Parts: sequence; structure tokens; C-alpha cells
Amino acid sequence: MNLLQITAAQDTMNQFGQAAADIETVTTMNALDLAFKGGWIMVVLLLLLLLSVYVLIERTLVINKSGKEDDSFMNRIKDYILDGKIDTALSLCRNTDSPSSRMVEKGITRLGRPTSDVMSAIENQGNIEISKLEKGLPLLATAAAGAPMIGFLGTVTGMVKAFMSMASAGANVDVNILSTGIYEALVTTVGGLVVGIIALFAFNYLTTRIKGIVNKLEMRIMEFMDILNEPVA
Repeated sequence: MNLLQITAAQDTMNQFGQAAADIETVTTMNALDLAFKGGWIMVVLLLLLLLSVYVLIERTLVINKSGKEDDSFMNRIKDYILDGKIDTALSLCRNTDSPSSRMVEKGITRLGRPTSDVMSAIENQGNIEISKLEKGLPLLATAAAGAPMIGFLGTVTGMVKAFMSMASAGANVDVNILSTGIYEALVTTVGGLVVGIIALFAFNYLTTRIKGIVNKLEMRIMEFMDILNEPVA
């Protein structure tokens, strides 16, 4: 009896070992080979992924550059304006490559006009600077919303292929016949979701960074207007 139990246990272990080997074979499938099973829709998803990553990297570099400011910039502008050195203040703005410096420059060129005109000129320049920072974000938003839908399209076309193969096989239906369509259905779904998630996270990250810069620009506008409204000693 003990011998039979040992033999049965060995058979069970062998079955588990074979199952584990089969699973390992499946999981070690090359990711590129798996992607090819998704068909032509994976090419579209790959393009969206590459564009999303490019926009993320390029916009991050631009935002990092725009976020760097000289802490003494506004103090120097204040000293120049209060001392009547308008040309020197303009020269400092033109030699400083940042959104805030271009906004202050626009305000300085409007000195002598009503405060509302100065404020309007600064705000218009601010809108231009923000639009420059937001360049490429619509593409990320489109990828975030469109990639999952494209993936689901691949799911539908894959299932259609699977059912067409099943219908053409008749009574001789085999798993291998259905595998192509099922692979396409599942792989495109995963691909679409992955691309959509990456694009969505990139969009939210860049949007948050841009909001931080907008807050800084608003602070610079207020500082500049305070300088203009500061009473002369």
C-alpha cells in the first residue's frame, strides 16, 4: 500500500513538473514574437507609444528649462525700474531666456500706459508662453483615449478571425486553428491598454508640471505690478 502511494505521488509530481515546464515555455516567449501575433494594429500602437515617449521626454526638457529662474532677477528689475534705468531692465529681460522674463519685458515696453494696458499685454504674453509649454499635450490626450479603443478594435477583428476559422474548419475544429485570432484579440487589448496608460500618466505628469510653472508666472506678474505701483520715496 505504501509503495502504491509513493508511485502515485511520483506520478503526480511528474505531472506538476511537466505543467511547470509548459508554463515556463509559454512565459519565456519573446515579447517581440508575441507582439507580432497582434497583427497590423500593433504597428499603430507602437507608433503611438513612440510619439508619446518622445513628447514626454521633449516636453520634460522644455519644462525643466522654463522652470529654472534666477532668484535675483525680479530684485534687479525692481532696482532698475525704480532708478529709471528702463533700457537696462529691458536688456536684462532680453538676455534672460525664461517665460517670466519675456512677460516682464512685455510689461516694461508698455510703461507709461494705463495699468490695465500693461496688465493686458503681460497676460497676452503669458498665454503665448503657456501655449508653447502645452505643445504636444493634445497628442498625449489623443493617445491616452485612442490607444485602448484601437486595442479593442484588434480584439474584435481577432475574434472575427477566430470564428471565421472555426466556421471554415467545420467539425475539425482545433485549438491551433483558433490560436491566431485569439492571440490577436488578447495581444492588441493588452497593447492598447499599456500604451493608453503610459500616455495618460505622461499627460497628467506634464499637466501638473505646467500648472506649477503657471503659478510661478502669476507670482511674477504680481511682483512686477507691485513694483509699478510702489510709491516713490
